[in-house]
Amino acid sequence: MKFSKLSQLFLVSMIGLAVATLLTACQIVTIDYVFVANSSGSGSNSAGQVQTYDADSESGALRIGQPAVPSGGSNPVSMAASSDFANLYVANQGTGNGNGNVVHFALNGNGVLTQKDTVTPSTAPVSIAVNSAITYLYAASGTTSATLTAYPLTSGAMGTAAAQTALIVPGYAGDTIVPTAVTVLANNNAVYVTAYDKSAYNPGGTTNSTANPGWIFGFSVGSGGALTPIAGSPYKAGVKPSAVAADPTSRFLYATDFASNQLIGYTIQSGGVLDFLINGPFKTGNEPSAITIDPRGKYIYVANMLDSTVGAYVIDLATGTPSGSINTTGSASNSTDTQPVAIVVDAALARFVYTANHLGDSVSGFRLNTDTGAMSPTQATPYPTGAGPAAIVSVPNGNHALQLTTP
Repeated sequence: MKFSKLSQLFLVSMIGLAVATLLTACQIVTIDYVFVANSSGSGSNSAGQVQTYDADSESGALRIGQPAVPSGGSNPVSMAASSDFANLYVANQGTGNGNGNVVHFALNGNGVLTQKDTVTPSTAPVSIAVNSAITYLYAASGTTSATLTAYPLTSGAMGTAAAQTALIVPGYAGDTIVPTAVTVLANNNAVYVTAYDKSAYNPGGTTNSTANPGWIFGFSVGSGGALTPIAGSPYKAGVKPSAVAADPTSRFLYATDFASNQLIGYTIQSGGVLDFLINGPFKTGNEPSAITIDPRGKYIYVANMLDSTVGAYVIDLATGTPSGSINTTGSASNSTDTQPVAIVVDAALARFVYTANHLGDSVSGFRLNTDTGAMSPTQATPYPTGAGPAAIVSVPNGNHALQLTTP
């Protein structure tokens, strides 16, 4: 059978289109799944959902991945992934019981989330963290009575609380302490919680305490998850510490001071004792709200809520001193969408950084220069989300987990 010239042309065109589509598809490689918790959606205990995005390996651009799932509560505020990337945990401040909850999701290699078990703290959770051994989840909770709780993990499943301790400033037992963030050292030996004394810090109102307003509470981790205050804890941390992160070598700790627009650095001594970096604190943008350290331990990125920017810092690996001089424009900030409140470096390549923008209802993306730490916007950023995104986590796709050596 003979084809007409028109038929031949049509056939060639279709083959060309198929080949082009195949080649284009091959160039789009999902290197990470980025999970964003926001207050949209519906399901168990009303609004609260986790959205899944696929991150492109070349451009860092995000596109919608698996369908969003209910967060298991309302008003999700924090998320954490296990170090094997098989489990995701979401802290919701609102549920039917009024105390919030922490919900465990199993995570498969395709980015699919399956809700598993739930624990209910005595007061609403504010921030959660999982240790690298995947043996404990730590929840900082409370807006009127602050606590740190350790939940044991067995194959990712959460058990009954193994330890719980109140966050109290010595000499000011009657003050109202409000926790803001929690982190656990990579060596699993210590946990730190940032908090502020609401009785001593009340902008525009009266105060009824002479205590220092900002603190970091440190606890060593013992047998069975026991939490023991570290010598000298709590440590002064400015006026209103808002976020905390430790470097991957467990040598340095950094906290953002929301009220003073500062980054406060500490060296971690034997037993988890903290000492101020002698040349700090360090200037940030206005109202720093979130902090992350890249997996290499070389760079710090701080989300500044009021400015809608990200500040980029390089870490002196010998002293821990951060320098805010790394940026392609010569400044230390990069613009995001409105009100970034959470920030993460991608877990697969450590080559992209993303912020959850609470008022912008979006995620902003940046490409990192891994040699200098400088940032530039990813393709088509920002990416729309549901209402009020408050937490963000990155998980590698399949076997793309980052392999790093200690700096």
